[in-house]
Amino acid sequence: MRLLALKTEVLNGWNPIPSEASGSHREGTMKVMDYLNEEWVIADLQGMDKSSVLRELSNPLVQPCQVTSAEELLQILLEREKLGSTGIGDGIAIPHGRLKKLKKFVISFGRSIKGIDFDSIDGKPSHLFFLVMAPENSAVENLKLLSRIVTLLKEPSLKKKLLEAPSRQELFKIIAEEDEKY
Repeated sequence: MRLLALKTEVLNGWNPIPSEASGSHREGTMKVMDYLNEEWVIADLQGMDKSSVLRELSNPLVQPCQVTSAEELLQILLEREKLGSTGIGDGIAIPHGRLKKLKKFVISFGRSIKGIDFDSIDGKPSHLFFLVMAPENSAVENLKLLSRIVTLLKEPSLKKKLLEAPSRQELFKIIAEEDEKY
């Protein structure tokens, strides 16, 4: 529910992350690219359901999250999904969870060309996924980062570019360029 309220506030114009004309980011502003590596981008998710997509998005984060397997992350994410779907509509899902031993955020990104039923609030399939793993005691920063992602994705041209990008490298480049704009 909190993510839905956050999305609604952002879409209605509220933005906790002020953009600056200079393009440089202020101290305290969360940037997606501070937590996303190109190796953690999946251009064509193969999963057919929520659980398999979450597992696939978790695989590249096993080492940076210092866990023994993707299953560990998957259990955290599935527990979070029980509170309410992180499918925020418009083809977007932002699954997220907190991990005790994590020192900094890590993000993976995935795209499903065919779309996945992610129990989204609008009932439509999700195509674009930002998986965010957060340190356990990072509530304020976690909300800032989730808000940042929602802010970026409310731009229809970005969604179109991400859906049409031919490769992992191009997806990463598009996200990086958009992240620098704000």
